[in-house]
Amino acid sequence: MADTDFGHTLRRLRDHVTPAAAGMVVGPRRRAAGLRREELAGLAGISADYLTRLEQGRATSPSAQVVEALSRALRVSDAERELLYRLAGHAAPGADVVPSRIPPSVQRLLDRLADTPVAVLDAAGNLLVTNAPHEALMGPIGGMRGNERNTAWRHLVGSGSRAVHTPAEQAAFEENLVAGLRMTAARYPLDRQLQQLVRDLRAASPRFVELWDSGATALGETARRKVIDHPDVGLITLDCDTLVVGPEDLRILAYTAVPGSVDAERLALAIVLGTQSLVE
Repeated sequence: MADTDFGHTLRRLRDHVTPAAAGMVVGPRRRAAGLRREELAGLAGISADYLTRLEQGRATSPSAQVVEALSRALRVSDAERELLYRLAGHAAPGADVVPSRIPPSVQRLLDRLADTPVAVLDAAGNLLVTNAPHEALMGPIGGMRGNERNTAWRHLVGSGSRAVHTPAEQAAFEENLVAGLRMTAARYPLDRQLQQLVRDLRAASPRFVELWDSGATALGETARRKVIDHPDVGLITLDCDTLVVGPEDLRILAYTAVPGSVDAERLALAIVLGTQSLVE
């Protein structure tokens, strides 16, 4: 791996990406034209120290996941993304791998939903990005790594989410999670990361083994309405709509409330409180 070339390229890209282009809002007194290290690190979900070592060539062999996260945070072109992968010693993911690329057109859509809780997942249920309102509503994801960012893992092995389910709803939700993962595994049979996720789930969750071995692949109707138990605001009933982005096989989850309703007021308060805590 050409560490110095990777670091120089990363620094050049960071210097030439404006905060506005990266979806950030900054004050009028800002002097730096590009992104600061800590800003890019935060957007990519890595530490500022690790980013510094990457740029200086002192860190070697960044994983493909790190390269993808940096590419996404910098909103680079396809050619620049491929260059970063090559300089890091990886081949850019092909058609046999679950896509995690968020194209510029989708990113522009996300920017226009800045006041709406939004999350983007890949076809395997891995959280790719969330915006500030989503983190205010559902909790921050910055500390999540590896399988922790996967929806099936989080609900079958981990601590779950702030969504409230009845026992029947929870059972149906788990069935749909595993059925969806099975369908994705059938579409991307050569994806090694997805294969490892399935092995990890089999080793950690008897419920996953039960559902996976049942062979069920048909997805039932999933509830669009979600009840979120927010720690500061209480229960909020929201509509959760899923938009599927065709070629990239992405899922965009958007949470909304009926305008003027009590739930809309609670959602607005949760966003204000959560955004303030994230800034602090």
